[in-house]
Amino acid sequence: MTQFSYIVTEKDKELSVKELLRRKFHFSSRLLTKIKQQDLARLNGIPVRGWMKPETGDKLTVTLPSETSDFTPEDIPVSVIFEDKDLLVINKQPGIVVHPTKGKPCHTMANAVTKKMMDDGESYKIRFANRLDMNTSGLLLVAKNGFTQDRLIRQMKAGITEKSYIAVVDGIIHENEGTIDAPIGRPDPNEVERWILPVESGGFESVTHYSVIERFPCNTCYDNDNLPSGYTLVKIRLETGRTHQIRVHMASIGHPVTGDHLYNHGDPFLYRKTHKDFMRIEGDGEKSTSPYIQRQALHACGLSFIHPVTDEKMKLSAPLPGDIKLLIERLRNLK
Repeated sequence: MTQFSYIVTEKDKELSVKELLRRKFHFSSRLLTKIKQQDLARLNGIPVRGWMKPETGDKLTVTLPSETSDFTPEDIPVSVIFEDKDLLVINKQPGIVVHPTKGKPCHTMANAVTKKMMDDGESYKIRFANRLDMNTSGLLLVAKNGFTQDRLIRQMKAGITEKSYIAVVDGIIHENEGTIDAPIGRPDPNEVERWILPVESGGFESVTHYSVIERFPCNTCYDNDNLPSGYTLVKIRLETGRTHQIRVHMASIGHPVTGDHLYNHGDPFLYRKTHKDFMRIEGDGEKSTSPYIQRQALHACGLSFIHPVTDEKMKLSAPLPGDIKLLIERLRNLK
């Protein structure tokens, strides 16, 4: 159970307990309400009210509220990259949804983490601080309490968190690096697909940086101009974190993520208009468009952030999964 403490100084003598909690611990208003309702603040070990003013040298202690999730535990592998009492970072495998939805109420990472939590003898409410698409693998942040989640989200909004990805994209990118600065939105609120959408039409500012790691030319592969093409291995860094951002941005410059069923043809809405086809495939609708890999070739490989409780600089990485390694080997052997 996470606990915070603070020794009152001479400079604090005019501040109430409520003001100290807000200034020294940076708790959200919602968390402060729970602390008050559950009597979780103590002054020298004794329950205290928010209006009281402590003396210099007093010890103010706060215990975070106990909370639990009600997901059904399922025996799904969980690959742990980092874990302590406040935070769990896992390397998510492809093919698994992060959180239950109406269409996928079970067999999710939430169910998997619930089973792990029970096996470890822990009890906490599962809060995902970031999300990955079902067929994207890599680093997934799980906050074990509301304070940790709130601080992580604030870091992301402030641009403190650094997210990096590895992707294989269709076509040869000739420049060694580049930046895509184009707003992304949801043209049709009834569909999951996003695309480039002006801010005045509901789009959100989105910035993606990419750099080429390796090129895989292929004399039997052709681009839209009927010229020899191939594939490119890229490292991607996000400044913003919009839904489908990498997939939309790379497709918008003519280099969709290899295997991406939604954006392999570029603008999905233009594709539908032209072909009268919603790109829906039997089953769950997420079948790869590539003969070399069974999903989109996208992996969240790196995360850098400040630990919400210890203030330690965290720099975590997740190794490439086997299917992307195999894809790269196959592409190196293209003729």
